[in-house]
Order: sequence, then C-alpha cells, then structure tokens
Amino acid sequence: MILSDHFIQQCQALVGVNSVIADQARLRVYECDALSAYRHLPALVVLPETVEQVQAVLRLCSTHQIPVVARGAGTGLAGGALPVERGIVLGLSKMNRILAIDPVNRTATLQPGVRNLAISEAAKAHGLYYAPDPSSQIACSIGGNIAENAGGVHCLKYGLTVHNVHQVKLVTIDGELLTLGGSGLDMPGYDLLALAIGSEGLLGIVVEVTVRLLPLQPQTQVLLAAFASVEQAGAAVAAIIADGLLPAGLELMDNAAIRATEAFVNAGYPINAAAILLCELDGMPEQVTADSARAESILQGNGAIEIRKASDDNQRKRFWAGRKAAFPAVGRIASDYYCMDGTIPRKHLAAVLKQITELADQYQLGVVNVFHAGDGNLHPLILYDANRPDDFAKAETMGGKILELCVAMGGTITGEHGVGTEKIGQMCVQFQAAELQQFHRLKHAFDPRGLLNPGKAIPTLHRCAELGHMHVHHGQLPHPELERF
Repeated sequence: MILSDHFIQQCQALVGVNSVIADQARLRVYECDALSAYRHLPALVVLPETVEQVQAVLRLCSTHQIPVVARGAGTGLAGGALPVERGIVLGLSKMNRILAIDPVNRTATLQPGVRNLAISEAAKAHGLYYAPDPSSQIACSIGGNIAENAGGVHCLKYGLTVHNVHQVKLVTIDGELLTLGGSGLDMPGYDLLALAIGSEGLLGIVVEVTVRLLPLQPQTQVLLAAFASVEQAGAAVAAIIADGLLPAGLELMDNAAIRATEAFVNAGYPINAAAILLCELDGMPEQVTADSARAESILQGNGAIEIRKASDDNQRKRFWAGRKAAFPAVGRIASDYYCMDGTIPRKHLAAVLKQITELADQYQLGVVNVFHAGDGNLHPLILYDANRPDDFAKAETMGGKILELCVAMGGTITGEHGVGTEKIGQMCVQFQAAELQQFHRLKHAFDPRGLLNPGKAIPTLHRCAELGHMHVHHGQLPHPELERF
C-alpha cells in the first residue's frame, strides 16, 4: 500500500528530503536482509541522523498508525528486518559515530550504526577490544547486534552481546527516550537492559549503546585438530569442556566446509579431514602454554588424527579467517543455501550431527556444518537451487526439522540469529500458549498498538494453531477467558 504524499512530506520535513527514499528502484535495497529468500518492498525508507529525529519520526508513525521496522546493516539471517505492508523502514546507518571511548572504565559509547569491528579498531590504541565478534563483524552494526543478541566465535568464553553491554538508550513508539542499564555492574529494579537485548526491534529503537571493553590478551594460541569423523569431533568438544578448560573459541567445520573454505582463502586446513576443530586459548603466557598442552592431550585422547599449532600470529589469523569466511565460501559451491541457527546441549553434538546428515539424505539436499561447537550453537547450511520449484520449500521444511530436533534435545531454536520471520513457526514448538501470551503482554506494555516490527519473533496463538503446533478444542484456544493481543 502506498503512503500518502502528505505523510511522506512530513517525514521529509523531519529528516530532510535526501534522507527519505520513496522511489521503487531505491527501495529495492531495503526489501530484505541477508535472508534474501524472503522479500517485501517497504512503502518508505527514512534515514534519521539524530536521536531527536528518531523520536520525531516515531511520534509521527504513532499518530498515523504506521508500522515501523528498524534496520541496521541488513546482515541479519532470520528476516528480522523484513519490511511489512504499509510500513516504513527506519534505517539507522547514518547514526554511525563513536561518541566516546573511556579507557579508564573500559567502555565505549556508540551510535547504533557503528560497525562491530570498528569498535575494536578504535579501542586498540588503548590496548582494549570488544569481545563479541559475529562472522559478519566487518559489516554488521552494534544496533543490530543488540536487536539479535549477536554472538561470534569467541562467545564461549566472553559471552554474547547481552554480557558485554552496560547501557542502551531506547526510543519507544511514542517517541519517549528510555535509558536502560547504567555505568555500574548492577542497577536497581527489573533488568530491562537484558530484556531489550535480543528483543528484535519489537519494544523500541536503539539509539545509543555503551559496551564493555576488555584488555587485549598477552598471548593467544590456536590449535587445529583434524578428525576422521564429525561425531569424533563433537565428542572432543564435550570432553574439553567436561575437563574444565574454557577456550576463548571452539569451532567445528565438516569436510564440505573445510574444502570450500580452503579453496576460497587458503587458510591451511587439512582438506581430507572429515572435520576440524579450532581451539583458541588466551591469557598469560604460562597459562596458555599449560592449557594448550592440556587441550592437545584431550584432543588426541578423543581421536584427533592430526593437530596443528599456529606458529605465529599470521597463521593464527589465517586459521580464523577461514572460519569467518566459511559462509561466503559455501556460496561458491552452491546456487543457494539456507543458514540455520539452533542450540543444543554440548553432550548431544555427535548425535545431532548424525541426525542432520540423515535429514539431508531424506530431503535429498546437501548440508554443510559450520558452528560454534563450544556452546552448542549449530549453523548447518542447507544447500538448494532456487531455480528448482520445490527446492526452497524442502530446505525450509528440513530447517524446521533441525530446529525441532534442537528443542527435543533440550536446546533452543536460536543461538544468535534471532527468530525474526524465519523461525516464528518453531516458536510454537519451543513455547506453550501461556508463555506466548506473556510475551505478547510484555510487547503490549512497550508497544500497545503493535506498530514496531509487527509479525516478527512472537507468533499469535491462532498462528500456532494453524501450523498444527497447538491444540484447539471446539474452536477455542486454551483459556479463552484470557485477553488476546
């Protein structure tokens, strides 16, 4: 649906003519995020540069009942920034300034459009860095990281975004500016900061972030262990954690990922291995030496057929460059792929990997496994050809089965990519009706008219019933006396 000329002119008056996009050719840029299989043209794109402009635009949208979808760098993989009908996309890419770096308190204060990697680049002069490092860190923005609670290869030891943020400033749909969190380790009252992180733009628009910075480690060592089977590699992950070691990163790649990545970046991977583990230890030199020897012993005891140590910092970076380039590398060997994101208890890694292979055989689709093994966060890449009419539908179905397998194993349907549009059906598997109702009540407290990123993350109970994941008795959902939003 086309928005009125009057509304567009009001937006232009608030942010400037050059910061409002209305023509179809330029709107195409914003029709999807990195989950490009789902597309929808926005009615309008508005690009504010200040907090005040964000507040003014949201007040205007609230008055006219216009839905708003916030967008950062567009690197999300779950359709979280997918435009909605008759809605605007509020792009935050122009709000990209580092406002302050405080080396004494080890914090950085940032606008939401600042790139993840740019934080560490700016903090390096002070001997500091920002720990969460998604594979897309060269492009993804801190505002998007907040929305999806992004992780990365070092989240095993240093945590997800939620563990590395002190404060967020959030604008509600009515234009109110909220400050959540603070400069201390804890704040009185409910932990609304943790609530906002990972809320996928459903509660408010992030306009400023204060993150925790960490000192650069004196020494880092990476071990690359090769295995004759993916199951052995999965078992080795569980053994390392069970032994009490806490690597900075512990990543697994199967043979298909190894071969694609090695051809792409020449990372130095053994292309005949069924799987490799990258195990990074960091800290004081003495501790790193002891931990590396301990890890090597555990890996050998769990079937590693070869172990390589990074001989210098350049080789360490090459090992990690391969892992971070795995997704684009797989794009060179498949017409299309569907990247999944689920999490399971580490002890089930070997069993789940075996079942993923069985699902791939059942649906006659290829699968490449690349994931954060240390915290059980799976990223199977399902290979398909969009030119074949049924291929994407099969990939979606297979992906849903993998997520349901994660839930059955005691895990979750997402580790760091969020729910967005992609996993909204599996939310009905993960949660019961009463839990989903509480989510809707929470959303209603911040956004009573449901204008912020509607249709994402939290399914309606009717949708769950239609998907067959929730029982409906005599045409009524459970507890019909309860208010529905």
